[in-house]
Amino acid sequence: MAKDKLFKHLYKDEEEKEQLSPYLTINTKRAFVVIFVLFLLLFPHYAPWEPGYENNHGLIQQLFTLYFFVANQTLGIVHESGHGICYLLHCPEFIMVVNGTIFQLLFPGLIAYYYKRKGNLFAALIALFFVGFSLHYTAWYISTAHEGLILPASKSFLGVDAYHDFNYMLSSMGLLSYDSMIAGITRFIAYLIMIVSVIGMIFDLFSDQQKKQSSIK
Repeated sequence: MAKDKLFKHLYKDEEEKEQLSPYLTINTKRAFVVIFVLFLLLFPHYAPWEPGYENNHGLIQQLFTLYFFVANQTLGIVHESGHGICYLLHCPEFIMVVNGTIFQLLFPGLIAYYYKRKGNLFAALIALFFVGFSLHYTAWYISTAHEGLILPASKSFLGVDAYHDFNYMLSSMGLLSYDSMIAGITRFIAYLIMIVSVIGMIFDLFSDQQKKQSSIK
């Protein structure tokens, strides 16, 4: 009995855990909301593929450059996996080409769907944000379609001259001359997805705060 009293401070009953857990969750969500709001505000200025981008070599610029490098490499691997699966399955050429972009968007989309099914709306909204991020990168890719069928090594994820997916696809559909317009629409949708996901995070945070206040009363 004395031993139980001695180590009592190391244990928490179920009621204490229930009160503590929502508080930690709310604080974590607050941190994520601040990060994503700041990211969204700074994104148009620091994204290397945005119009008017200039590298000023500042600290924020370097952090964004590192982030974009890691994110692009990750998306690049997923993108190329989409092509790779079609090589194995002997898909028609057009399907093989478009499957890279499908995989690139489907990857964060499926993560969002998984967390939504699990009832974790906040995590699902974070994944949805990255659907928008991936789509925004796709918009830049579309905007360069007119530059030619061969993507230079300097712009290729593989580091070698490669096939330009959207030059091939838009040319096949007779839409190559509209690449700027299609890229603009895609870019708008990408920003819309990112904005909606951040707004959703904010509403989810307020919902949790209201639940916490109600439970305290």
